[in-house]
This record gives sequence, C-alpha cells and structure tokens, in this order.
Amino acid sequence: MNLLLDTHVWIWSVGKPDRISTRTREALSKPTNTLALSPVSVWEAVLLAEKGRVELAPDPWGWIRMAFETKPLKEIPLTHEVALRSRSVRLPHDDPADRFIAATAMVHGLTLVTADRSLLECPDIRVLPAA
Repeated sequence: MNLLLDTHVWIWSVGKPDRISTRTREALSKPTNTLALSPVSVWEAVLLAEKGRVELAPDPWGWIRMAFETKPLKEIPLTHEVALRSRSVRLPHDDPADRFIAATAMVHGLTLVTADRSLLECPDIRVLPAA
C-alpha cells in the first residue's frame, strides 16, 4: 500500500507513536508499504512550530533533519496538477495545507493516513484512520 502521511501523523510517528492506533502503526511499519510525505507537510510543521502549536526540538529545521534520518519517507512532488486539484477537493473548509495534501493523495493515487475528521470524511480520497 502507498501511504501519504498527514502532517500530524508524520510528527506523531517520530515523537509520539502511541498516538497512532496499533493497526495503523502496523501499516506504517510494514516493509511492503511505501511511506510518503508532501513538501506541504514540512511547510506546515514549520508553521505549527512557529505558532507554538507543536514543539520541534531543538528547532524546526533540526527536528525535520532528524525526522528524515530516523524515518526516511518518499518525497511526493507538488505538481501543477496537485495545485489545480486542490481547488476541487470536497472539504468543508479552505485550509490550504489540507487541500494540498488531499489533492496530493488524489493525483498520486495514495491512501492518506490522518486523524483529521474533515479529511477522513472527504469523499475524494482513500484514507486510513490514524487514531
């Protein structure tokens, strides 16, 4: 299975894996599954740290480097098609990060791993509940 980690799932998988359900942790550790991340998640993680909503120690850049060394993930490109699709994703809000991440899953045929209720209920993408 090709899995796209939502930003919070990526952060949890590195620092707080117990926040992820056992079933989903098993899927994340299965060697035949590909784990992927959008560059939007890196951007969003830095924004969340800057706003004080998450702590990425020693600093966001150091944490991100450590996270990629600890858990290598396939980088999924942010393409023109993803940008276009982000405007047609059926979500109840206009959060740009959610729209880009959902569109990335759509365009690249990935299953999104998330605990975000809005994304779990999005009819346009395949999801794997994280919690």
